[in-house]
Amino acid sequence: MFHFAQARPRRKPSLTPMIDVVFLLLVFFMLAARFGQDMELALTTAGTGTPYEGPPRLVEVSPDGASLNGTALPLEQLVAGLAPLMRTKDDTVILRPDADASLQDLVTVIDLLQAAGIAQIVIAEGRP
Repeated sequence: MFHFAQARPRRKPSLTPMIDVVFLLLVFFMLAARFGQDMELALTTAGTGTPYEGPPRLVEVSPDGASLNGTALPLEQLVAGLAPLMRTKDDTVILRPDADASLQDLVTVIDLLQAAGIAQIVIAEGRP
């Protein structure tokens, strides 16, 4: 005659490994997250600024640098090139990004102009 061992009761699955994995994922995403403020650019919408007056001040932004009224200039000389064209720091400067220019190129020029105290910056539609 066969003698079978007593049936063992089924064990319930342990939740400890799952909780460990969840906490590891939580710690990973907390450490991988960026803690900092993103930069903001204060832009006014079209038609809300002052009317344009004075000589042309068109700065075309390209990956290679910038050009002022069609004349290529290194970024270091852009503010000096704008100085004779401006009566005050409140005069409007128009930026037009090239089709190949990245957003970082545009932001670099905006930062350069704002550091020089130029507050009225208008971004025109880029050339194709």
